Amino acid sequence: MSTAQAHVTAEEIAQLNKPRRDAKYWGGAIAGILGIAFIIIYCILPFYWMIVSSLRQPTDGRSTEFLPNPASLENYVAVFAPQNQFGTAILNSVIVSTTTTLLTLVFGILAAYALARLRFAAKGIVLSIIIACSMFPGITLVIPLFKLFSGNYPGFEFINWMNTYQALIIPVLSFGLPLCVWNLTAFFRQLPVELEQAAMVDGCTPGQAFVKVILPLAAPGVFTTAIITFIAVWNDYMIALQFGTKPEMYTAIVAVSKFTGAYGFDTPWGTIMAAGVMITVPLLVAVLIFQRRIVAGLTAGGVK
Repeated sequence: MSTAQAHVTAEEIAQLNKPRRDAKYWGGAIAGILGIAFIIIYCILPFYWMIVSSLRQPTDGRSTEFLPNPASLENYVAVFAPQNQFGTAILNSVIVSTTTTLLTLVFGILAAYALARLRFAAKGIVLSIIIACSMFPGITLVIPLFKLFSGNYPGFEFINWMNTYQALIIPVLSFGLPLCVWNLTAFFRQLPVELEQAAMVDGCTPGQAFVKVILPLAAPGVFTTAIITFIAVWNDYMIALQFGTKPEMYTAIVAVSKFTGAYGFDTPWGTIMAAGVMITVPLLVAVLIFQRRIVAGLTAGGVK
């Protein structure tokens, strides 16, 4: 057999081994691409429409054009009109969301670590009760909490927390903690106990082993829980509306629902959309900054 014949034979063999891309293959590939495109458009289109609506002139709030003509920043200026008190509302949202997230992490990390490491009877029942607490409809708790925080509950008249930060933080904390404990308990269980034992052999106390060894390894799970909690608190409307009734205690979400606008008595659609953009952007920035941490927290194992 000549060299040319051997070369041709090798090419023929490679061609035979090459997977065939028939109509069924291309049909599946096209369907997958179309599905991905549909999901992307479905997720992006509402945000795109919000941006476009915010860039229209205040008199064009009901326009259905896909591009603002002409583009204007007047709606963003109107967001900060004195009657809207939007700057104060943003500050309230930052305070409530950050404080709630920090408290959730502090209590949730300690509780999750104890549930993951300690052995005691009915541990499964305790975890079930914790996760069950997050399943109660929030609206069912509004009336008793309102009665408690307004100082009308017998024996707790000294609690008069309406229009205070604690009234906005504590109820939401009770919803965020179960999710935090449940997620971090599963994450701590994946971390081998031998890591702590090795640290204690090297002279660490149990607390030092937890802070210096376990907590850094659990950082992806902690970041994921923190982002989820922060977003949930930032977007909370029901609790903030019920217990922050004064304009100076409005959070950003509540303030947007109360907008009267700076242009007449019509519903200020453009101003509301501009405020929505300003509320959403910090969440997008946070997710983009910590996206690797979030993905690692959802997929990472215990041993690295």
